Amino acid sequence: MAVPKRKVSPSRRNMRRAHDALISNVYVEDKDTGELKRPHHIDLKSGTYRGRQVLTPKED
Repeated sequence: MAVPKRKVSPSRRNMRRAHDALISNVYVEDKDTGELKRPHHIDLKSGTYRGRQVLTPKED
């Protein structure tokens, strides 16, 4: 059974957890419409992804 040889100090424990914080969502401006959208996601208003029509546009 694996048993730690030394106690993990609070400083070392907290340094290990430094990458666990939540980051805010990133948005980029669409070149065609100028609206903010998530990168690598389909634009549901126009139905385009990487300049190609993937979905039929949503009717309002």
